[in-house]
Amino acid sequence: MATPLRYTLMLRVYGEEKIFGPGIAELLERVEETHSLRKATMDMGMAYSKAWRIVKTAENALGFPLLTSTVGGRGGGSANLTERGKRFLLAYRRFEQAVHDYADELFEELFGEDAQ
Repeated sequence: MATPLRYTLMLRVYGEEKIFGPGIAELLERVEETHSLRKATMDMGMAYSKAWRIVKTAENALGFPLLTSTVGGRGGGSANLTERGKRFLLAYRRFEQAVHDYADELFEELFGEDAQ
């Protein structure tokens, strides 16, 4: 019996270089949940310096900040998505979902029985 066919699809947004994709989207979602870039990176098993570099690269290419942060102290520091960062992340996730939905339909249409 043949193994069912499947596909993978990963969306990235480019300017002159890669700006945004599933990794930074997940990172920003975790920052939104934890209010901490450090905690988000630990959850993902990512180096803090790499996460900071990815965020700064995206912010520079997009021309607006994705995160706001406060430095630690008595209560500790925090990080949050900017309003524009939230909108961009939502737009990316909606675009990603729409493309996946269309791809699922097209895959079924083109491969039909062969996909099962």
